[in-house]
Parts: sequence; structure tokens; C-alpha cells
Amino acid sequence: MKLFSTAVEPDYRRVVAAARNRRPEILPLYEHNVCTGVISALTGTDLEAVMRRDRLEFFRHYCGFFRQVGYDVVTFEQCITSILPDNGALYGGRPGPIQDPETLAAYPWETLADRYWDRAAPQFEALGRAMPPGMKAIGGVGNGVFEISEDLTGLEYLPFLQLDHPEAYEELYRRIGDLTVTLWERFLKEFGEIYCVCRFGDDLGFRSSLLTMPATIREQVIPQYRRVIDLVHRHGKPFLLHSCGCIFEVMEDLIAAGIDAKHSNEDAIAPFAEWIDRYSGRIGLFGGIDMDRIVSDTPENIRRFIRSNVPSWRATASGFAVGTGNSIPDYVPPENYLAMLEAVEEIRSARDSGCSAPGA
Repeated sequence: MKLFSTAVEPDYRRVVAAARNRRPEILPLYEHNVCTGVISALTGTDLEAVMRRDRLEFFRHYCGFFRQVGYDVVTFEQCITSILPDNGALYGGRPGPIQDPETLAAYPWETLADRYWDRAAPQFEALGRAMPPGMKAIGGVGNGVFEISEDLTGLEYLPFLQLDHPEAYEELYRRIGDLTVTLWERFLKEFGEIYCVCRFGDDLGFRSSLLTMPATIREQVIPQYRRVIDLVHRHGKPFLLHSCGCIFEVMEDLIAAGIDAKHSNEDAIAPFAEWIDRYSGRIGLFGGIDMDRIVSDTPENIRRFIRSNVPSWRATASGFAVGTGNSIPDYVPPENYLAMLEAVEEIRSARDSGCSAPGA
């Protein structure tokens, strides 16, 4: 496989425009995450080995990949769950460290911010130094409120905490909100200039429904979202929510909380055109290309699908950035991802006429 180089100069303002539900001059390309294994396969550079050797060199290669294939932004976040003591319940199979008022009170909340910044600050600093001209980052402080509660208690154990200790249940979400706001405040102060759009990922659903009761999301989760979203807006940046699953039941609540754009879609839940029909008049919509297609279809069929569908999505939705409906994990065939990038590059290079210039 030969990796092409884009003919389009990067301009992060295109992604800002899409996040603010405006149509930029050139279609933006967006991905929630691209695993280093796929980048390594496409570039011939072992990024994991580079990271072990030199952090700044890693980010120069990482950012350089995004620049080469046509992205206007570099996607990067540092997740809160990675620094939580006794973490791992998010992935299922065991309870988390907080199961009652006693374990909630005993948890080392006061240490978490320092633990986070010990790991995250060197990464953000290196990212900023490696950022190519014309580009900025998208992401920030990773993990949303519900995912953190899953990691601290466990999805299947949260209802027991709610039933047996309702006050501790509410306090858990308040403490998570306090932590996320504390981290986002420092992030925006010290690293905000590196980023043009802020986001976190918080998977609230699965294929057929929400992962919890709608009341939990409305009463416990979204109020903490609003604190972060308001903070991001005060710093003049749009906020993108990544959330997988069938979350239509709470979409109106999320829009009312102030999200500017939404990412993640799965055709088995609803085709992307339905997202456009429902919400494109109010928020930006990122993604569109189903993960099953990227994983299991042929490169030529992927190119054909993009050529047939992406122009009409772009014509209908003002705030649209194209990419997969989820991300590029290591099990995505590199040749399929490359086919997607090449097909999008054709559309971007065509320079759709009659569209407004990027807006910041």
C-alpha cells in the first residue's frame, strides 16, 4: 500500500465551522481515534517503538500522518479512567472500588487531579510542540461522566448503589462532576490554544436502548455535562459529544444541555441520513460511515459507497465532517481505511462550489 499525500492545505477552522453547524468551504475529515497500529501499518513506522524512544518524535509522526492524509485536526485525548485507582470495572466482569457510602468517602478523590496531570501534561505539551501549521487538535480530557461512574462502581452494580444508598449514588455523580470540571479548567487554561474543538466520549447506549434509565442520564449525568460544556463555551470553543448506541431517548436533553455537535452512528440503529433528518438543523453531525462496512467490505465497495453517499450528506447537513461512525481500531484492515481516505480526498480536492468559507 502506498500512502498518498493530500492536495488540500490543512485549516482547522473547517472543523470548527462544522462543529458550529456551518458548512465549510471544503469537507472536513474527522475520526474519533486512529489506533497507532493502523498508522504504523500505513506509514511503515512503528509508532509504539517511537513512543518508547522519544515522546516528541512520536507526536511528530502521529501529527504528520493526520496532516498527510487530509485531516484538518489531530485527534487526541487523555482519559480520566486511566489514572483511577483500582480501575477497570468499565470493561465489565467485576465491581468497581465504590459500592457504598464508606467506600465512596474513602476513595482518594483529592489525589486524582495530580495523578492525571502527572501523566497527561507531558503528552499535551509534546502534542503542542509537534502540531503542524494550519492544524489544531480535537479532544481534550477523555471520558464522560457515565463512563467514569461505570469504572468506579460497575454498570451492573450502579443500580444496587442507587437502590441501597440513593444519597451516595447522587454524591458519586457530584464528585465525578467536580473532578471533570477541575481537570477541564486546567486543561483549557494551559492547553486550550492547542485545541479548536473540545470533546469527550461517553457511551450512553447500545444497539437497542440506553445503558441505564433515562432519568439517571437526565438527573445525574447531564447536569455534570452542562458544567463542562458551559466552561468550554466560556473559552470560546464548541463542544462535541461522542456517544455510541441508541440514545435518541435523551438527544433532546443533550441538545438542551448545549452540545454543539454529535459523533457516532451505527446503521443497525439508524442510517446516517436519519440523524441528518432529525438533528442537522440544530447541531453538527460527524461520522457517517458504518464500522461494519470499514471492517468487512472491500476497498472498492467502500470507495463506491462514499462517492455515492457523502456528497448528498454534505449537501443536506451544513455542519458535517465525514469519517467512520466510531473509530479506527487495530482490527480495521489498513487497506479499507486507506480506501476511505482516498475517496474522501477525491471529494475534498473537488472543492465543492457555492459553499461558504470556514468560520471560527
